[in-house]
Amino acid sequence: MGQKVNPNALRIGITRNWSGQWYADRKKFAGLLKQDIQIRRYLEPLLKDAGLSRIDIQRTKSLTIVCFVQRPGLVIGQDGAKLTEIKNGLEKLINHKVTKKQLTEKNKDDVDIKISIVEVQNPDFDANLVAQSIASQIEQRASYRMAQKKAIQRVMRAGAQGIKTQTGGRLNGAEISRDEFYKEGALGLMTLNNNIDYALAEAHTIYGKIGVKVWIARPKGFAEDKPSEKAPDRRFGGHGGFGFRRNNGFANGNRPSYNNGQGNGHAAVKPAVVPSAEKKGE
Repeated sequence: MGQKVNPNALRIGITRNWSGQWYADRKKFAGLLKQDIQIRRYLEPLLKDAGLSRIDIQRTKSLTIVCFVQRPGLVIGQDGAKLTEIKNGLEKLINHKVTKKQLTEKNKDDVDIKISIVEVQNPDFDANLVAQSIASQIEQRASYRMAQKKAIQRVMRAGAQGIKTQTGGRLNGAEISRDEFYKEGALGLMTLNNNIDYALAEAHTIYGKIGVKVWIARPKGFAEDKPSEKAPDRRFGGHGGFGFRRNNGFANGNRPSYNNGQGNGHAAVKPAVVPSAEKKGE
């Protein structure tokens, strides 16, 4: 049953926590659950460009919405203008406030809304961000094989125990849909103590939707609020970019070495071969 159960839901209370942290009685439960769904449907398209990982909702005396994003600057905006706009939209959705006058007024029945933006410290260990990256490349007509292989190299180089990626649909515009997956390292989906992160993303192409699934086995002792100890060197294209550096250790020291997204950004350049002197009589 390991392949038929959502790894995230299976590990709630063991290595994962609930995304909605609140309690309500039977009369209010359905309404609050519907409100959570509406909040997520409203925020997901707005925060997509900022690299949205997940949204946690906490309810005590106030409603606290915690958004985990890769680029928090795009959410906050200049002088917090975009964040204020998002909060006004939530006021309209939850408290049904439309006009500027209503936004300034406070009623007894109004829900106090608080928005918290948290930066994802380790995007390479976040399955949602990795799946979105692969789906975005497929939408830009990149090779689905290369997109998966580069993502696997990047995640394993960051220090993950294992990763599995799968794409399914009309790959390369084929008439019959199929699935194709790549795997590296050890996942251990049947072990509940393993910190497994799973995500599903969709790539919208002219041939239809292509589903992207990602499983990541995070390293032992991993904490989301701490940066990774084995983070790749960003100076040399460690995140699959185009790395460039001067090579001073070889005979042709002025020739640069490049990295095409594969490897760790320190592509080796072979030293020049000096022909040996010919022996007498040859």
